[in-house]
Amino acid sequence: MTQPATHDTLLRLAALIDSRKGGDPDVSYVSRLFHKGDDAVLKKIGEEATEVALAAKDVRHGREPKALVYEMADLWFHCLVALSHFDLSPADVLAELERREGLSGIEEKALRKSRDREQNGD
Repeated sequence: MTQPATHDTLLRLAALIDSRKGGDPDVSYVSRLFHKGDDAVLKKIGEEATEVALAAKDVRHGREPKALVYEMADLWFHCLVALSHFDLSPADVLAELERREGLSGIEEKALRKSRDREQNGD
């Protein structure tokens, strides 16, 4: 069975991002983020998430939906940078989503809280 094109795109982009580790921060934006460290990477995710929320509100008030797609692409990109920074991949996220498939959000949250209590000895 072939993977959807979306999966291939994520994998290609993740591989490109991975290839920027240790690269020249003067010629690559991603290399510059890696060079600055996780605080810079995480700050960008916060900024992009805010821009997604603002774009969604704008769409609600009549702005073109493409603006939301554009901002969401920025957020996803920076999330891929964060995954790479922490030596993770889109496959790790997809596996977690597959694990959750079929669980209600309420049920999944209750299971997570139960696991957290067990790990913290509560």
